[in-house]
Amino acid sequence: MPAQRSHSPVAPAPRVPPGGSRAGTLDSATPPATGSGRQAARVQGARRTYGVGATTVVALDDVTVGFAAGEFTAIMGPSGSGKSTLMHCMAGLDTLTSGQAFIGDTDLATLSDRELTVLRRDRLGFVFQAFNLLPTLSAEENITLPADLAGRPVDRAWFDTVVSTLGMQERLTHRPAQLSGGQQQRTAVARALVSRPEVVFADEPSGALDSKASAELLRFLRSVVDGLGQTVVMVTHDPVAAAYADRVIFLVDGSVVEELPHPTRDSVLETMKRLGG
Repeated sequence: MPAQRSHSPVAPAPRVPPGGSRAGTLDSATPPATGSGRQAARVQGARRTYGVGATTVVALDDVTVGFAAGEFTAIMGPSGSGKSTLMHCMAGLDTLTSGQAFIGDTDLATLSDRELTVLRRDRLGFVFQAFNLLPTLSAEENITLPADLAGRPVDRAWFDTVVSTLGMQERLTHRPAQLSGGQQQRTAVARALVSRPEVVFADEPSGALDSKASAELLRFLRSVVDGLGQTVVMVTHDPVAAAYADRVIFLVDGSVVEELPHPTRDSVLETMKRLGG
């Protein structure tokens, strides 16, 4: 890893969101994994129901979809469409009623509870609307917490790359209450990335942020895809956020009804209107 890193939150990136420019690629010796054709995550014939008999709710209805390594995918749909359920089942946070969910070549249904816990810890990163930071720990301690709990050493060069890219170098000793909302979310993103996960799952990651902090976070997620080949799967209701992705998948009533490549804010809005979202 190079010894010096940019102190800007992000560096220039090739894609441009609707209504403005986008920052993006990271300075890294790690080559992007895009173009490999490999599926980082996928579900096949995924069905998830809750309740029994007349009270049965079908959250996912025979969904088959893949998420290519090195791509940024947004999942959208109206409330109750199954978008969060799909992400949770792919991430091993929920269990399919039938069908299969894979991370790489690993079928989640074949894993024990302990093996699922290890997979989530070692191979996945999570960013949620609630930052889920421990208030008694510093930003640095929150970032390294998963590795510390697993008894693994932290790759300090990679840690420095992530922290400097997020512009958090001067805030590492601060506790969450001493950080702004944007800084707390960037800490959560750093925690998700510091283990070099195969997939980052983000559930409404910018929902609790103001417009400036939201744009900074989305530019950074875009940059780790473009610069490092990171795979990001994001649930969102926001067409501006979705426009940062390479592809948008739309769910209605538990089924994938449309996919939109190369989204813009306007094309996402038009599709949402047409689907009644």
